[in-house]
Amino acid sequence: MADESLVKYRRFLKRRNYSAHTIKTYMNTLEHFRRWLSLPLEEVSSQEISAYIDSLLAQGLTPKTINCRLDSVRGFYHYRNREAGLTRPNPVKTGLALRLPRPLPRFLKDEEVEIFFRSLQGLRDRAIFLLMLRCGLRVEEVAHLRLKDLDLAQRRILVRQGKGNKDRVVYVSNDADRALRDYLQSRSASKIQEIFLVHKGTCRGMPLSVRGIQKRMEYYARKTGLDVSCHQLRHTMATQLLNADADLVTIQDLLGHTRIKTTQRYAKISNVKVQRDYYKAMEVVLQKTVPKSFHPLSVDQRQ
Repeated sequence: MADESLVKYRRFLKRRNYSAHTIKTYMNTLEHFRRWLSLPLEEVSSQEISAYIDSLLAQGLTPKTINCRLDSVRGFYHYRNREAGLTRPNPVKTGLALRLPRPLPRFLKDEEVEIFFRSLQGLRDRAIFLLMLRCGLRVEEVAHLRLKDLDLAQRRILVRQGKGNKDRVVYVSNDADRALRDYLQSRSASKIQEIFLVHKGTCRGMPLSVRGIQKRMEYYARKTGLDVSCHQLRHTMATQLLNADADLVTIQDLLGHTRIKTTQRYAKISNVKVQRDYYKAMEVVLQKTVPKSFHPLSVDQRQ
């Protein structure tokens, strides 16, 4: 019975056009949960969920990982209740989720960006990391880019099935455009449609994987001594655009954020824009509202 319900749930996720990676993650979590249980899935209550959380904490899992697992289990019971027409409450109650710290997005300072890009070796790596910095691409999106996704004439890229299976269009800056064109000219002739290929080893000529890109980033982080990651380049792009007075909605579209609240978090770290806006606005305020008695005293008045 339990196995059948999980099979049906997998089919449901496929019909909803969830990505293969997401489906695999959900089903692995549910299978782990099913093996942990000492009773059928149909009989689970919030008490079992609380005990499950305790067992995950005892294993040393982080609150974020535990909450992700709870989301998977909650989604299964939401589906099951709806499909079966049940009115029983979902055993994974919202209040059971663990509280998470909300660290602000980390970004690179201008001098750190310069140090990082000076350390890069080869046209491929420069193109990869400039696409992250200038176009805000996630590492998975870079790895899955295909030749047909490029519109070099219009200097734009179609990002297919990004996070949440959403397509979006991003635009390419002058330096990223040059780096991409230089790499494509040097790229060996291949029937492989993915843009970025492995250069060495037994996998030479095959598409460069997400892990392969991450390893290159780790290599440059060690080489420069910078605390840098692929996602930090994306954060850096958002912060730079905000400091350059780009609208939040524009940044939201470029990054592919579903909610504007996600993009608004960058406003909390964009101190340059806040400082500039403050002094600009304060000049107007002072000119309009400050009485003459508030102005600095002349030398005669001080005496």
